[in-house]
Amino acid sequence: MQHDSDQEPSGVFRSPLLYSSAILVIVAAVVGWILYSRWQENRAFAERTAAETRSQDQRTVELMGGDKFEILNFYVTPLSIDAGDTAEVCYGVANAKRVRLDPPAGPVWPSYSRCVDVTPRKDTTYTLTAVDAAGNSKTATVTLRVH
Repeated sequence: MQHDSDQEPSGVFRSPLLYSSAILVIVAAVVGWILYSRWQENRAFAERTAAETRSQDQRTVELMGGDKFEILNFYVTPLSIDAGDTAEVCYGVANAKRVRLDPPAGPVWPSYSRCVDVTPRKDTTYTLTAVDAAGNSKTATVTLRVH
């Protein structure tokens, strides 16, 4: 008569490798699904963020003149000063290739918003000339009163 310990396990219990492999496949599938779903969420978030950024950039471009060539603003502050005091000549241009300020008041360049300090001795009319890449030009003038 044979002892029970001499009997081989029957059926699927004969190979622990089979169970280990099955568990490993299930764990790998679950981990893979988690990683894939996280990747999808991150991708969707990145796409939403990029769309919002594009929308904000488009609004900024439109506020700054869009694709039109123009002088956005040109002014002095304050409008009048005492002799020897300093004022600011401020300008903003959209899609300009170069700008010129007459009479000259230091270096100027195309900018959405730039101010230059001036100290005139008498009433002075400043002229801003902006030129685009095609050679078109626009001008604006502003007068600073000196007491």
